[in-house]
Parts: sequence; structure tokens; C-alpha cells
Amino acid sequence: MNFVDQIKIWREDPVQFVRDQFDVEPDAWQIKGLKAFASNDREMIRISLQACAGPGKSCLLAWVGWNFLLCYGEVGNHPKAACVSITADNLKDGLWTEMSKWQQRSELLQHAFIWTQTRIYAKDHPETWYMSARSFPQTANKETIGKTLSGLHSKYMLFLIDESGDIPIEIGKAAEQAVNETLASGGFIKIMQAGNPISKDGLLYAASISKRWFVIRITGDPDDPERSPRIDKQSAQDQIDEYGRDDPWIISYLLGHFPNVAINSLLTHLEVEQAMERTLLLTDYNYAQKRLGVDVARGGMDSTVIFPRQGLAAFKYATMRKANGPEVAARILMAKSKWGSEMEYIDDTGGFGGSVIDSLQLSGQTPIGVHFASKATNPRYFNKRSEMWLEMAAWIRKGGAIPKCNKLKKELTSVNYFIKNGKFMLESKDQIKKRLGFSPDIADALALTFAQVDMPASDKFGYLRNDNQQNFQSEYDPFKAM
Repeated sequence: MNFVDQIKIWREDPVQFVRDQFDVEPDAWQIKGLKAFASNDREMIRISLQACAGPGKSCLLAWVGWNFLLCYGEVGNHPKAACVSITADNLKDGLWTEMSKWQQRSELLQHAFIWTQTRIYAKDHPETWYMSARSFPQTANKETIGKTLSGLHSKYMLFLIDESGDIPIEIGKAAEQAVNETLASGGFIKIMQAGNPISKDGLLYAASISKRWFVIRITGDPDDPERSPRIDKQSAQDQIDEYGRDDPWIISYLLGHFPNVAINSLLTHLEVEQAMERTLLLTDYNYAQKRLGVDVARGGMDSTVIFPRQGLAAFKYATMRKANGPEVAARILMAKSKWGSEMEYIDDTGGFGGSVIDSLQLSGQTPIGVHFASKATNPRYFNKRSEMWLEMAAWIRKGGAIPKCNKLKKELTSVNYFIKNGKFMLESKDQIKKRLGFSPDIADALALTFAQVDMPASDKFGYLRNDNQQNFQSEYDPFKAM
């Protein structure tokens, strides 16, 4: 068989392409998606993957992307594709990384294409045969967002939209215009989006109620015979038993349905980035009490984090791995001596912070143990954890400044909340950890400094004084002197 005939086979059967080039067997729902992509049926021009968390939806988008780049086009009409996600960072860490990952599995794709941070192109035709990574400013208006996928013209077109649960419907404007142009030329065009059903304001929900989209719902429901095999059945059942099938997080991230109540992002990437770039005058925060939030490791890969904050200024935090209670307590005592913290809030959920608290008390200190599941001070919050995190988010929006840290940024922007029984409720730490792949220890430590309402500084330690430092700097490190 010559190469042209092989390309034709892979174009008509992308499932075989995946098997041959990547040496993997797609799941049943992925096979359904691959066949829909190859179909010439006009009802399958627009494909929407409405997915639970973790079934491999970005993986499928990457397979489709590579099949399109390799197998479509003709002389004078090379294939062109564009990818977009909710943020540039999300695209970089998600789908674009998947494209690179699967290229490394194929000698053919490595030979024929070059992958860069913003563009994938054919070695023989770099200017006309490509896939581009697109993004839009978080402050963009509808008109600007609608132009994100514009500028592509070819007889063979593909648009991939990842994490579309929160993406504005305007993002598909240029893609929809391209559909009419491409079909009029007798060409091939597909729009494929994938996301978690978390918002009824986004493109994913719009597709779910539109007759123009071919919707594939992927679920982790242990009672569904067509469930994704990548979602552990027992783990899924345990979560349902603990939170109930009516829990918004379970409905969206496990069952793959849109919940009846909105699931809201705690903070946007723009809000966090602005907080990391914020500059404060010394007088903006030196009136306030100095506090330490201490999130104590629960073992495994978790870390103990000590986060200092004074009013609107949160400074560089300290991280300790595999440290016992007395060691953590000693580090806190150094902070009290060198920096002058007045209040220390220790995560004592499940008793993990007990040893730290005991050691501090033996030293004559009065740390405050905080149980995340305890009752909130403000009745508008479901529990203490929800109260601390949502108060922290409000603080950031009102002018709080935080140190630059990509991991902290991921933690703060990956958390959702919803309304349960009339109260604001944060999704559980285990749920966040499953999605992130790690525990939000840094953000938890910062949140602990909001366990009580901010108070003015006392005369016990005085203010942070530094005649040479007139402005707050996010890189200032209270632990450096230690």
C-alpha cells in the first residue's frame, strides 16, 4: 500500500489512525467522537463533548487535531486549524501540551511537523499548513472575543475549543462564519468543543440546547453502563455516597450534567494576575495585625505552608516538607521573633495540626486551631472553610496583593463555589485535589489568615519598619532573615 492510500484510510477511519500512530485503544465514547469527526454528515459539523472530569477529552481533541493536520488538504489547499481555551495558560497547560505529547508517540508526525509554543506547522509548507494557538484578553468585549478564531481561510478547516464550559458563546462567531464559506467551496470544516457542564452562560450549554450541535455526553456515573472507564467506579460511588447525587459538583464533574444551580469560579485569572502585580504603600497595610496562616501537611505529597499577611499585603510564604510538629512550631516561633506576627491560625482539621499547636502552647504561645468543617462565624457561609476562602477572594478583589507564584495562581483560579441551602459553599478539598492533581496547600494557608475579621495592629510588636521600603513589594520575604 502506498502512502497516499494509507492517508485516505486514516482520513476515513481516524480510529485506526489512533491505533496505528499512537498504539492505544480509544474508549467507546472516544470512538464515537472520532467517527463523528470523520463523518460528512452536516449534522456532525459541530461536535460538543459534554464531559465529567478526567475522561480524556483533551486527549480526543489532540487526536482529532493530528488526524486533521496529517490527512486533510490537497494541492493548493492546505489544512488550517485554530485552538482556543478559557485562558492562554489553560491552553498551554492543557490541549497544547496534549498535542506535543501525542506527537512524541508518532515518528511520522515528528518527521512531518514542527511543534512550537504557539504554532504547529508542516515542515514542507510552514506558512500555509498549520495549527495556531489562540487566546483572548479576559477584559475583552464581545466583539474582540468574537474575532479570536478569525483570519483562517482554506478549503479544509478545523476549530478546537477546549474547556468550553465557561467560554463565552461569542468565541464561536468567526468559526460559524467559516462554516458557510467552507461548505460553499465544497470543503471540509469541523468545530469541536469540550468542557465540563459548569455554567449555563457558556458555549457548552448553548450547544446542549441547540439542534445544530452533535452532543456526546461523557459520564463517570457508576450506574451507567456507558460510563467512562477512566473514572474509578468505586471512587465515584464513594463521592456520591458522601455528597449525594443532588450535589452540584457531583452532577457536573462526575455525572456530566448541567446542575440546577450555578457553579461559579472563585477567582478569574485576571483578578489573580492583577493581585500579583499590585503595588501598595506602606501605609496601606501597616496599620493591620500581622498574621500567619499555617496549613499542616497530611502526609504523602502535601506540604506544610506558612503564609504571612498584614492587611492588604500577603508576603512570600515558607514551605516545609516532611516536618514534624515541633519543627513547624519552631519555624513559626522564628517568624514571631523576626517578623512580629501577632496571630497564628493553624489548620487543625482532623487533628493534623495538634502537634504544632501543642508545641506552641508549651512555648507559652496562644495559637488558634481552625477546623475547616466547623460552623462559620457569618451565617451566610456553609462552613468555616467556605467563609475563609470566599472572604479571601473578596479581599483580593478589594485590593489585596499576593506574591507571584504560578502554583498559587492555579490553586486560586481552579476553585469553584455554589449556593447550597441558601449558603455559599466551596467545593471540597478532595474535589479540588482531584482536578488539580495536587492539594491547594498554599491557598489554604493564605485562607487561614481570614479565620477572623482583620484587626488593627497592637503595640506589642509594632509595625513593619523599613526606612528604605516605602512601597509593598510582592517579592518581600519575611522569612529571609531566618
